[in-house]
Amino acid sequence: FFKKLYGTGPAPYEVEKEQTCVRKFSSDATTAAIAEQLLKDLGLEGTYTVRGSIAGGRLTILRQDPVSPRRITYTAADERLLVEKEVFRVPAFLERMHRRRGYQHKYLIEDAWASSVDAFIVAMIFWAGSGLWMWWELGETRRWGAISAACGVALFALFLLKL
Repeated sequence: FFKKLYGTGPAPYEVEKEQTCVRKFSSDATTAAIAEQLLKDLGLEGTYTVRGSIAGGRLTILRQDPVSPRRITYTAADERLLVEKEVFRVPAFLERMHRRRGYQHKYLIEDAWASSVDAFIVAMIFWAGSGLWMWWELGETRRWGAISAACGVALFALFLLKL
């Protein structure tokens, strides 16, 4: 059922755009500079990784995006630029969101996920702390709360030992 619903293997790419790119790059240009310029020309600025080189004849840019990542392939010999968009799949999306971390990105919007995760952590700590405070303030529930907490710790220890 799940294989039929979500598919197997990596998500496929579909051709989004194919065009010629007559831009000339200087011989001392780094692959990162070339990749940034190509992404800017396409209006796809953002976090990316790049493989290959102009000297090798082929440059592959993986534009990282949580919803629709793209693979841009620049072939220097025929000045061809191929933009492919990854077909959206829920498992691939969740995996990408799981791997995103930190505030190391160059673009502010790329750090939005880290900010939302941090806000969620603060909310969960507040929720747990306010629950403990409320439990302490309501004296008649202390015994049942202590029994529940002891059972939770015992279950946690049991699960830890079984791993």
